[in-house]
Amino acid sequence: MQVRRPTQAGSFYAGDADALKRQIEGCFLHSFGPGKIPKVDANGSRRIVGLVCPHAGYMYSGPVAANAYNELALDGKPETVVILGPNHTGYGSALALMDYGVWRTPLGDVEVDSVVARELCRETNLVDVDESAHRFEHSVEVQLPFLQYLYGNGFKFVPLCFQMQDFTSADEVGNALAEVLSKRNAVVIASSDFTHYEPQASAERKDLAALEAVKAMDAKRFVDIVEERNVTACGYGPIAATITASRGLLAKEAKLLRYKTSGDITGDKSSVVGYAAVSFRK
Repeated sequence: MQVRRPTQAGSFYAGDADALKRQIEGCFLHSFGPGKIPKVDANGSRRIVGLVCPHAGYMYSGPVAANAYNELALDGKPETVVILGPNHTGYGSALALMDYGVWRTPLGDVEVDSVVARELCRETNLVDVDESAHRFEHSVEVQLPFLQYLYGNGFKFVPLCFQMQDFTSADEVGNALAEVLSKRNAVVIASSDFTHYEPQASAERKDLAALEAVKAMDAKRFVDIVEERNVTACGYGPIAATITASRGLLAKEAKLLRYKTSGDITGDKSSVVGYAAVSFRK
């Protein structure tokens, strides 16, 4: 059995199970979070087909991410989660997934959904099977503890890492996801932060313009704004692919659940990173 071991435990998030659970609960209870610890609705309608979640250290972006996971908990339990993240390390193929094994965090092991991963590879020839792209990458990993807190290890997932983030590639991956997931109880999560290392006012102005396109579920316009205004969102390809996938999965609305920056957390607004939580609902 291939085991992808955690690289961020003890860094981006707490390194042992009890401390990690307390940390996640603190994110839910934070004033920038939903303000409550969610209870999974076993009879939820499962209308959420996509999310955008940030992936910084939990002390910075965890409360914003908690808003997305609170919405997901109230909506029920997905059987498969596809997590799309940017490739920060430069290792591996341009669009790379893992198609077997488990990912380990302090909260246990989550199984890769081999069936969905291999169907996705068949649906688009852009995606390669390449575990090296995931070996040290944090963008997918940091989403798993939130999901495990809600659902234990009773779900499967597919990790997909984007080094290539042009609109055409993201659109093809999004359409392929919609085709593969159309008859499944699944959710697609785009793992991305927004503007990096600019003053608060500049970051907010750029990010909120890009988020208007996200709320309109217009993937092309979103990518155009990112490129025209130099919005340094690290996972704009995953966000574009998630918009396309969500539209293909019959999403009717996108809702901005929370936008904050690292400056809102630390008080230093001279150089911030933007964080947004968004849901796509059919």
